[in-house]
Amino acid sequence: MSVVDDIKDRLDIVELIGQSVKLRKAGKNYTGFCPFHPNTRTPAFVVFPDTGNWRCFGACNEGGDIFKFVMKKEGWDFPEALRRLAERTGVELPARTQAQEAADESHSRLREALEAAAAFYRHHLRQTAAGEPILEYLHKRQVNDSALDSFEIGYAPPTWDAGLLHLKERGYSEQELLDAGLVSERESGGVYDRFRHRILFPIRDARGRMAGFGARIVDPNDVPKFLNSPQTPLFDKGRLLFGLDKARQAIRAADQAVIVEGYLDVIALHQAGYANAVSPMGTALSEDQLRLLKRYTRRIVLALDADAAGDKATLRGLTLAREAMDRQPDPVFDARGLVRHEGRLDAELRVITLPPGKDPDEVVAADPEGWPALVGRAQSVVDYVLDVMTADHDVADPKAKAEVARTLLPLIEDVADPVEREAYRQKLARRLQVDERALRPGGAQPAGGRRRKPATPTEAPVLQVPEASEARIERFCLGLLLRSPEIAYRVDRQLAELDLDRLGPQDFTGTERQVIFQAVRGALAQDDQDPGESWRQQVPEALTAYAQSMVDDIQALSLVTSMDLGQPKVLEEVLARFLQLRKRVLDSDLQQIQFQLLTAQDEARETGAETAEEKALLAGRVRKLAGQKARLEQALARRQGSASPTPPSS
Repeated sequence: MSVVDDIKDRLDIVELIGQSVKLRKAGKNYTGFCPFHPNTRTPAFVVFPDTGNWRCFGACNEGGDIFKFVMKKEGWDFPEALRRLAERTGVELPARTQAQEAADESHSRLREALEAAAAFYRHHLRQTAAGEPILEYLHKRQVNDSALDSFEIGYAPPTWDAGLLHLKERGYSEQELLDAGLVSERESGGVYDRFRHRILFPIRDARGRMAGFGARIVDPNDVPKFLNSPQTPLFDKGRLLFGLDKARQAIRAADQAVIVEGYLDVIALHQAGYANAVSPMGTALSEDQLRLLKRYTRRIVLALDADAAGDKATLRGLTLAREAMDRQPDPVFDARGLVRHEGRLDAELRVITLPPGKDPDEVVAADPEGWPALVGRAQSVVDYVLDVMTADHDVADPKAKAEVARTLLPLIEDVADPVEREAYRQKLARRLQVDERALRPGGAQPAGGRRRKPATPTEAPVLQVPEASEARIERFCLGLLLRSPEIAYRVDRQLAELDLDRLGPQDFTGTERQVIFQAVRGALAQDDQDPGESWRQQVPEALTAYAQSMVDDIQALSLVTSMDLGQPKVLEEVLARFLQLRKRVLDSDLQQIQFQLLTAQDEARETGAETAEEKALLAGRVRKLAGQKARLEQALARRQGSASPTPPSS
């Protein structure tokens, strides 16, 4: 038994969730109001003790096991949730190696050096003559003393070694200060302070631990304007967000995160009471940063200044980005990248354009009460680009129509949800006043066109894997993905042909399997390494052995049966197993929603509350799932062969 299973066996999911959600027994299940979004009418949150899962049938439409619940509630990642629940249940996690212990000790020492540096910079801002004009400047920028203290803003004096000497006196070696990113090396030998005559903003990770600094110039003639800590064991600017440690609770409460460009923008919004704001610190907005935010919300808004959001930027490709902090800011908005992030993360990304010439701190200073309305007008990425493009082009001109279509269609094709994709294509056709068929990729025929002829029966495929228990079929499919990550592309295409969402974490039960699947997706999204190696670096250490065991199972199966995915018959049989995996999800979803429909009817009889809206929503989901299930069953029925060796047991 794995430590994950051991923890689940020792925890009663009803008792654990019941500590923060008032639950009411409904048959063999329990219902209540979802803790992750406002809801006060029909309880839409259900706990299923038999399966050890929970599900929200309201605005969240999310669910999972005890790990997913505490991760969503507390904002923990999987390793943190595993550690906390292991402590709670008395389950011993595998002992850490000497190398890991040494790394932890080293990281702790670097964090102590960074904390000491932050205190040094704060002192120079608040208690020295050199800091007085800097303090006055910050006050003019509407940063009050409370925010100065909360965000621990400091000032690095203009000397080359003040910080170095101060920290060496406190016992830190030059090598430690180099490793922490506080000093830089001279070509001629020796080191000097990295940050000089700059305003310093401490950067902390989501747990509030020091990671590094962001620095802004005081003298407008200095370059670069912004300077971050270098890449260190603690500081990776693509995996950090300024202000997230202070914004976590507000993001969860608002069920929305707002991404702004600068440090002072974040601080101004927090001061005004809008504490769900964070900043990517001038880096390209990465999928890792979006994953950080998705622990707290799926609704993410990008606030772009008008200059960065113009037509030229759109044509260059829209990532909220600066290519490097060692040069002047050059914001670019990568619409296509954002749409792909949105699909991979199952998130909702929206964009707002600020008034011309205004930064968020200026907007909120001029009209604090108007900020929510501005955020409320946020558009989807596709709608935003469509408006920008059509505003600057004469869509009565055929050549202009073609140019807009060439820009928008690749963006639309990257939208993950097939219904959204079709709606955007229809909207573009209406805006350009052209026949929608002209906008279909590769001259594809619209629905209702010629259909493929059904496959003719053939001899039994070389590989046959029958339907098995939930855990066994999941291990088989996930083991295949770990062994050959690129097969996910074939599965996605197969599902798209059936007008179904691509393979996702929701196709696997158990947070541990979902986390491993996300590592596979992450490996496919990068270009630096072979995906078969990359996922091993992305899987949390606690799950490495579990993931490897699934790979070993597939390797063992390959020794007794043909597993050459290059053979069409083998590939067809493998794809059938993934369709069965999706069918199991649909069956489970249908059962759960039908239960919730009955529960809603019972609530209405007992309380007299009007539940027509909730019932209509659930009934609509039932119809949608039933249609998806029917298409899957038809596809499976066309495939030949069902008797085969059993996949490895769990």
